[in-house]
Amino acid sequence: MRIIRDLETAKTLLLGRSTIEFAEALPGVKQRIREIFDQDMTPEEAVRRILNEVRGRGDHALLDFSKKIDGMGLAQLEVTKGEIAESYKKVDKGLVSALRLAAERVQAFHLTQKEKLGLDFVKDGLGFIVSPLERVGVYIPGGRAYYPSTVLMTVIPAKVAGVNEVVITTPPAPDGTVPAPTLVAADIAKVNHVFKVGGAQAIAALAYGTKSIPKVDKICGPGNIFVTLAKKQVYGTVAIDGLHGPTETIIIADDSANPVFCAADLLAQAEHDEMASAILITTSTRLAEEVSEEVKRQLTKLGRRAIAWQALEQNGGIVIVTNIDEAIQLVNLFAPEHLCLMIKDARSYIKRIHNAGGIFIGVPEAIGDYIAGPSHVMPTGRTARFSSPLSVLDFLKLSILMDMDDKALKSLGPSSAAIARAEGLTAHALSVEKRLEQ
Repeated sequence: MRIIRDLETAKTLLLGRSTIEFAEALPGVKQRIREIFDQDMTPEEAVRRILNEVRGRGDHALLDFSKKIDGMGLAQLEVTKGEIAESYKKVDKGLVSALRLAAERVQAFHLTQKEKLGLDFVKDGLGFIVSPLERVGVYIPGGRAYYPSTVLMTVIPAKVAGVNEVVITTPPAPDGTVPAPTLVAADIAKVNHVFKVGGAQAIAALAYGTKSIPKVDKICGPGNIFVTLAKKQVYGTVAIDGLHGPTETIIIADDSANPVFCAADLLAQAEHDEMASAILITTSTRLAEEVSEEVKRQLTKLGRRAIAWQALEQNGGIVIVTNIDEAIQLVNLFAPEHLCLMIKDARSYIKRIHNAGGIFIGVPEAIGDYIAGPSHVMPTGRTARFSSPLSVLDFLKLSILMDMDDKALKSLGPSSAAIARAEGLTAHALSVEKRLEQ
């Protein structure tokens, strides 16, 4: 891994290009668009065309795109109850137990979160009423890989919030089926419907609705560049949880850190995909050199070593700083999805960290990815500056309540009318004054 010793170079590494800019520049993206539409166009233009097709032709467009993009002809879009029941026979019992344990922990964490929020309140005639969303759509990446953990981490918080109906869309495997672990996780999480649809066309179906797929109020979940652009374009028609890019991690470490653990955590994030960002910031030159060598040693044993190596080459690095203060400044600038503190007295620094999706102390990030309890869907691409990890709050909405008596009207009415007249809104003023006259 490259070792960086000056702050300006470190900032260039940390800030870089946006997720969408980087993804749009990938040669494979342009080639894929050309294969699908037989012409050159930008990813945004391609996504807009897909959205319009699905909006106009519904299920027929979904089935056509399934043939054109995924290379398969589907008899139906929805996964049957029989397929879900059969999935348990294809999954190791140990994995089923692990998924159930993870589900229990995710549910318990979010139930506690809901209780701590306090929710409805009314004081002096003013307050708000909290209501869950009616229907939510969750996009689960799929195709050649599967992510049952993402099913649990997105669906369960919605169910805890009280969402009445949760539907999943996910790309089918090459044989036209949804991977069994994904279906088992969906059943454990009590998903209402699972559909074999991926890409921008799935986002379109959730946003606009088709004969088979119901229109939802909010779309959640990560996906590739086409999914991300589709979520961006349908926002306003529906709500979205955010524009999720490749995974990011920063480790802050001092001379007390274990280089083996540092290297392992960096590689755990780098193996996600070539665009992943894994960075170590340290006050120790010795540690920097040892981690760099340890990464090379561990890399040779990974099944996805080519992906991890490319991610580290493109977006990884080891930054040497003078002190922990400089490290925290860089973290708050970058606003990483994951932040791991491998330093002495780590807890004493927590309140100084303002921008991070998740903070990990004494535990590898993989525990948070799978089983700790909080959702692993976290803000990426520096959006931790203004957004939060997926939670119960994502599935709740507020209605302001004003239930005031005559005493409050007499007290506040004259001032309201005065402001209304100053703004030239006479009817506003009269609606108050007529009541005051009574």
